[in-house]
Amino acid sequence: MVEGHYDALRPAAAFEFIRDPSAGQIALAFLQASFAFSGWNFLNYVTEEVVEPRKNLPRAIYISIPLVTLVYTLTNIAYFSSMTPEELLESNAVAVTFGEKLLGMFSWVMPISVALSTFGGINGYLFTSSRLCFSGAREGHLPYLLAMIHVQNCTPIPALLVCCSATILILCIGETHDLINYVSFINYLSYGVTIAGLLYYRYKKPKLFRPIKVNLLVPLSYLLFWAVLLVFSLWSEPVVCGMGLVIMLTGVPIYFIGVYWRNKPQWIYSIVEVVTYAGQRLCYVVFPQEDPESTAPIEMEEKSEL
Repeated sequence: MVEGHYDALRPAAAFEFIRDPSAGQIALAFLQASFAFSGWNFLNYVTEEVVEPRKNLPRAIYISIPLVTLVYTLTNIAYFSSMTPEELLESNAVAVTFGEKLLGMFSWVMPISVALSTFGGINGYLFTSSRLCFSGAREGHLPYLLAMIHVQNCTPIPALLVCCSATILILCIGETHDLINYVSFINYLSYGVTIAGLLYYRYKKPKLFRPIKVNLLVPLSYLLFWAVLLVFSLWSEPVVCGMGLVIMLTGVPIYFIGVYWRNKPQWIYSIVEVVTYAGQRLCYVVFPQEDPESTAPIEMEEKSEL
């Protein structure tokens, strides 16, 4: 770029392969590109594991997210300034092609860097997804076996095994392109519902104790962006995005059968008990002990009365 080689960064060159770009295609591009940034919200799922979350959680957000965004932006600028759009589209691994073109004998650095980045992403997914299953099981929304941790290492092994099994199953069906659309659509749908729930509680329970509180303009702006993104994505790829929606809706009957239905036959409880006992022996896990001092006040009014 210093020498003036930035022709590939011109919008005309970047979009010359899309004659009539539509809003749906742009929305899908956002979904697929956001997959590379997945992990920005993982820390919110594991606040129990964070030391002083009221202080460190905001720090992690305003330090890590801008830093990662800057690195990703510079990486993409490096790709587009050194490779033509044709080379980018034809390459099976853009980073490897970039290394072969610019780094010469040191091109082996790029595959190793990609592998390390992938390993870090998998580590983050396993760490957070297992904690989601663990927390859901503690609330009674999943089998109680998933709420157990290893006796010595305090690791939620049953939850980890379930997440790994589900991941392997999903990888065996469909193409990577479709899987990214499934996951991205489901993620943004979950984010939007969560933000809507936040706004609901801010309206219904304004005095609810909140360790971290932001201006309402932030969730409202995100909710608007979320609605536009999902509507145009669903309009552009109704089958792919609809499949992601169907995957989410499969949890509804399971919820009604497993959680809402209270008066189950005794033989169902017997089977659950046998499976739980076998899982405990296999994984060497038990229920974690609760810390009575970890409970936070619910309402600010109750806190003031105490």
